[in-house]
Amino acid sequence: QVQLVESGGGSVQAGGSLRLSCVRSGYTYISYCMGWFRQAPGKEREGVAAIDSIRRTSYADSVKGRFTISHDDASNTLYLQMNSLTPEDTALYYCAATPFIGVVGGSCAFRGNHWGQGTQVTVSS
Repeated sequence: QVQLVESGGGSVQAGGSLRLSCVRSGYTYISYCMGWFRQAPGKEREGVAAIDSIRRTSYADSVKGRFTISHDDASNTLYLQMNSLTPEDTALYYCAATPFIGVVGGSCAFRGNHWGQGTQVTVSS
């Protein structure tokens, strides 16, 4: 049973930064695909960034150059460094994890994900 626990959300002003963390426990993947998704009120959940066990990363166009995803294998922790935040980044951010099954459109593929409970990010103008 995989458990994902996110932290690091909060309220910041536009232009500010936040660092999200997601600690994974339970089953240890031999190879993995992990990532961050977000859902704003009234909108569908969207992928933000992904990383796999060979450190291949991918980003949504809206966050390229501002967000950086990373993973620390020793602590099983996924990070999302978010810089130059804008009000459009306001959302509930979720961590997701799945065994690696392949690459689709330049990103590792998510199937039957495990999800965290989410951490709120609010950016004010």
